[in-house]
Amino acid sequence: MPEVELSPCFLTPKRIQPEYPLFVYLPGMDGTGQLLRSQTAGLEVGFDVRCLALPRKDLTTWDVLTKNVLNLIHAELEKSSQRSVYLCGESFGGCLAMKVAIQTPQLFKRIIIINPASAFGLRPWLNSASQLTSFVPESLYDIGALGLLPFLASLPRISRSDRHELLKTMRSVPPATVLWRLSLVREFNVDEKQLRRLTQPTLLIAGASDRLLPSVSEVKRIANILPNAKTMVLPDSGHACLLEKDINLYEILKSQNFLESKSQTVKSSV
Repeated sequence: MPEVELSPCFLTPKRIQPEYPLFVYLPGMDGTGQLLRSQTAGLEVGFDVRCLALPRKDLTTWDVLTKNVLNLIHAELEKSSQRSVYLCGESFGGCLAMKVAIQTPQLFKRIIIINPASAFGLRPWLNSASQLTSFVPESLYDIGALGLLPFLASLPRISRSDRHELLKTMRSVPPATVLWRLSLVREFNVDEKQLRRLTQPTLLIAGASDRLLPSVSEVKRIANILPNAKTMVLPDSGHACLLEKDINLYEILKSQNFLESKSQTVKSSV
């Protein structure tokens, strides 16, 4: 989509459902929003889904990213009557979701954070290694993406087409953008006092087989800060768990009693 090259935008599925709660998905390091595609149909059972897409050469700060996301959400809410907003962030998007939520906590009915990249700080060697990537020749980035694939995903649990899409998406991000987003993750920080002000229900999801980040430890750490959080560990899942064939995010939310009843949804849109 050409406009993605100019400024952040929301990718909109074919089904627009303004009578449903708004589900805002903030993607991982790729920033494309395309990798939610295997979950979109399931989520559309009960949500009006939007996926954030960032320009390939977006080199903005956390503050600017946060402001852009909030502007996009408010623009969506202007199109229909007030309704509940579910905020979901995965990996890099999990960090951004925390920044967005503490900026305007009253805006969100529920928060979902999946394998947050804030776990980056729990692995000092990964922090050091990420700084060395600036010395890698640009021509080797394609090879590096292929080598990183087994760490990003539990490959046997992902279809061949989704594996191909994941690799293609990783390779679509320019090296300068990768380096910039890695620097953002290295510097990521949120005030625990601000996190404690997030009183809405929050679901923290981690893949127990995440080979990239210690996600289980990180969601437990965050759950100890947030006043109304619950954790769910997916025993066989890797970092890119939403691509896995057996994972249905909507069913997970349902099983965790994380969905509003229809009467609540109608009331919140009045």
